[in-house]
Amino acid sequence: MSRRLTNVEKSLDKTVLVVLIFSYMTYSPSIFRSYDIRGIVPNELDEETAEKIGRAFAQFTSAKNVCVGRDMRVTGPAIQAALIKGLTEQGVDVVEVGMVTTPLFYFSVWQSKADAGIMVSASHNPGIYNGFKMTRAQAIPISKDTGLLKIREMVEKGEFPAGNKMGVVEKKDYTAGYLDYATAGAEKIGKMKIVIDSGNGMAGILLPQVLERLPQVEAVKMYFEPDGTFPNHEANPLEEKNMRDLQEAMRREGAALGVAFDGDADRVGFTDENGETVSGDLIGALIAQEMLKENSGAKILYDLRSSWAAKETITAAGGVPVMSRVGHSYIKELMRKEGAIFAAELSSHFYFKDYYAESAIRAMIFLMRVISEKGQKLSELVAPLRKYAKTPEINFEVVDKAAAIAEAKRRYADGKQFELDGFSVEYSDWWFNLRASGTEPLLRLNMEAKTSELLEQKKQELFSFLGQPINH
Repeated sequence: MSRRLTNVEKSLDKTVLVVLIFSYMTYSPSIFRSYDIRGIVPNELDEETAEKIGRAFAQFTSAKNVCVGRDMRVTGPAIQAALIKGLTEQGVDVVEVGMVTTPLFYFSVWQSKADAGIMVSASHNPGIYNGFKMTRAQAIPISKDTGLLKIREMVEKGEFPAGNKMGVVEKKDYTAGYLDYATAGAEKIGKMKIVIDSGNGMAGILLPQVLERLPQVEAVKMYFEPDGTFPNHEANPLEEKNMRDLQEAMRREGAALGVAFDGDADRVGFTDENGETVSGDLIGALIAQEMLKENSGAKILYDLRSSWAAKETITAAGGVPVMSRVGHSYIKELMRKEGAIFAAELSSHFYFKDYYAESAIRAMIFLMRVISEKGQKLSELVAPLRKYAKTPEINFEVVDKAAAIAEAKRRYADGKQFELDGFSVEYSDWWFNLRASGTEPLLRLNMEAKTSELLEQKKQELFSFLGQPINH
């Protein structure tokens, strides 16, 4: 086999490179996901495809200027350069904001008043992946329902009319403004010790500047050096195995709070002082309580996989809970429609109204405020919210997903059924939701009950026709 290596391939580890070359493809339609574009570099996503995506994005949005950022992945510089080449050759001016977290990128799109934005990142995926998160003006996301499939069609046709001019690239930095925004209210945090695991992701670049603004906080820093090969563990706090180092450090350091960011720092996981992970829905409920102190009667969004405790906590704090389907593009759209001030997702995305986008650092600041102002340990704050028995998300390999859901509808016809996102059934003492994966032959199950005995009973009922799960 003989061909020239791309810049992306030259930057990859040699072992990984051998595997990739022998499975080499120049493009895979599967990289277009529900909310973004993501694939293995270079066999699913290479520089040529990145350039075409830039051209297609320019054509689809008719944007005159586009804000572009990237994370710390090894393939980022080459993929970003190819993307910008496609944009500028279509006549689009580019505001290049450097190596940034995804929340800082969203802030930059908002502050720059750009017509659109593209973040070069594969979020929490392993280092061999890269991709693009796309927005319109004001960081409004572009999903498969609002344009990604059209962009895919344009990429596949490869027919791009020449731009009227060559676009220009201007470098700008919105870090200072974002830090002011994300750390607002930090003076309400009392003296405390925390442990932060940045997972060698993008949070490690911003956090030293955040901590400078928190002189009362002692921080034990883990894996702050950005490294797109993720040498210590994957930067995905949803996987319990990736929390082990943080949990061990918590037990060793005697800290009040453990914090773990994902690769592009738009998600953040937390542990209590004992190193026990606290789910995103319960963290969201605690932050909602804090925000409702000054916003009584405001609407708060929670995703439909969340515990009943989230809805009950929002109501008790004087807020109006609004159930949302899963996924950042849907949540942001509903936040705008409802005028909600905050939204929390089970996946540990936390959204704020100011420009309707995630800010993991701001969520961390709010949670530290809650711990300080309540004068209680996080485990004590969470204990009243853990009043129900709940499963983690359970996955089943199901070829005929529609048939499985139809069977669930038949079996549980006496329950309250709704289809906000997948299929849900609610009873007075338990509920479940089944959602079909859009890219894999998987059904995802979330369920909760008033007792652990009832949860186990109902879980086995579901297993009887869904089959044995692959991750339980």
